[in-house]
Amino acid sequence: MTVVPGAAMAHAPASDLGGLPLPAERRLNLLCLQTGDRVSAAYVAEGRYVSGAIREIEHLLRDWRRNEARPIDRRLLDLLFVLQQKLGTATTFEVVSGYRSPETNAELAARNSEVAKQSQHMAGKAVDIAMKGPALMALHAEALSLKAGGVGLYSKSSFIHLDTGTVRHWER
Repeated sequence: MTVVPGAAMAHAPASDLGGLPLPAERRLNLLCLQTGDRVSAAYVAEGRYVSGAIREIEHLLRDWRRNEARPIDRRLLDLLFVLQQKLGTATTFEVVSGYRSPETNAELAARNSEVAKQSQHMAGKAVDIAMKGPALMALHAEALSLKAGGVGLYSKSSFIHLDTGTVRHWER
């Protein structure tokens, strides 16, 4: 295990993520629906980010259309972790979209007016995750309760958008 030096963060500020303290070990289970890539990794161990696990997660969350990865906001990873904990499960989050290059985002925005031209996805600060049935509504409710960034509900497509930008919400 390689730990990122100087990246200790055993607990986030109480106001950050629904007032929940973050443990010194945090694990995520992710599946990219477009590529089939899976990651099940402790991205924080002993209060420090684990560089190998972070690289795996960033690869999974890459812009698969262009095979481009970029650093992902660690707060977004913690947001996913907290949601997983609040739901009381270690379920695998099904990733619809993670990082998007500016070119990919522009192409998507040209085809779909619901795609933000200045999307948080381009900054590595957003993820769209899918869940089936009532689990989607529970996930949406828990994400809203955190008041930790943007939350969008796309019920027809069975996914929610999460980002670490300003607190706001929408439904489409």
